[in-house]
Amino acid sequence: MPQPKETSTERAVRAKRETRNLDFKQHFNPDSAADWTELVKDFMAMANSGGGLIVVGVCNNGSPAKEDVAAVLDLDPAKITDKVERYTGVQFAEFEIHEAKRGRKKIAVIEIGAAKDAPIAFTRPGTYPTPDDRKHQKTAFSKGAVYFRHGAKSEPGTTEDLRAFVDEQLEEMRELWLGRMRQVIEAPNDARMATVQGVDATGAPTEIRLTDDPKAVVFGKLDPDKTHPFRQTELIDEVNRRLPDDAHINSHDIQSVRRVHGIGEATHPQFVHKPLYASPQYSRVFAEWIAEQYAQDREFFWKAREVYAGRA
Repeated sequence: MPQPKETSTERAVRAKRETRNLDFKQHFNPDSAADWTELVKDFMAMANSGGGLIVVGVCNNGSPAKEDVAAVLDLDPAKITDKVERYTGVQFAEFEIHEAKRGRKKIAVIEIGAAKDAPIAFTRPGTYPTPDDRKHQKTAFSKGAVYFRHGAKSEPGTTEDLRAFVDEQLEEMRELWLGRMRQVIEAPNDARMATVQGVDATGAPTEIRLTDDPKAVVFGKLDPDKTHPFRQTELIDEVNRRLPDDAHINSHDIQSVRRVHGIGEATHPQFVHKPLYASPQYSRVFAEWIAEQYAQDREFFWKAREVYAGRA
């Protein structure tokens, strides 16, 4: 029977020595410029090398340190992100801070994700006063440098480091392409491909028309605040904008049309969305449909009011 995969925290607790993706720090003082600069150096070296762990509260030889790690565990992750951005110009937030124990000693484990698309370079030097002579500065990293992990050390990247980063990105892209090709090859004979036009920066469709057709392609869960952006007052304004100048509707017309034509979330989800604790929201498609009905029958609203009032 296969053994469950070891978690990053379990690995940090068990490890006896530093490696390419595991670094020990005896202590970390959030008020120390030196500690912050050295942390950022190792942090970015880990990210550029595919991710890893920084364990605070452990000596270089793997033994538990005496220092308390409560200050690390209490750190606001946004502060780390801000420190990284200060030296790189990048809002890198692919990390988590976990509490663990080595024996009876509490430790802090910072789990760092991989940098995406391109290695992250430093846009300003990492300097801080030396402990013995505060008039002199120590440089942890230089402006323009790109750091990687070389064994248990964080060092400036080499041509081989950059080549390895690019190769890994190409391999991920290759796997993505092959996976999509496999979906096409293995698709049933009656399957259809669809192209979605109009995407935002994340690649998500920005313009999608909802339908109650059970055979329609499913693209995933949509945000009702985007697909149904109108409350009733806004819907009325949108419909009136689409009607001729001599036509004008009000809330009673909307209510009449909905009741007479049986328009609700269950019957016409492409028109109406009803949040759990709020009033109904309406789609742009519903406004178009109402305007189209009036264009086909100039008595559309009058007939709906008459039927709704029980006088037809």
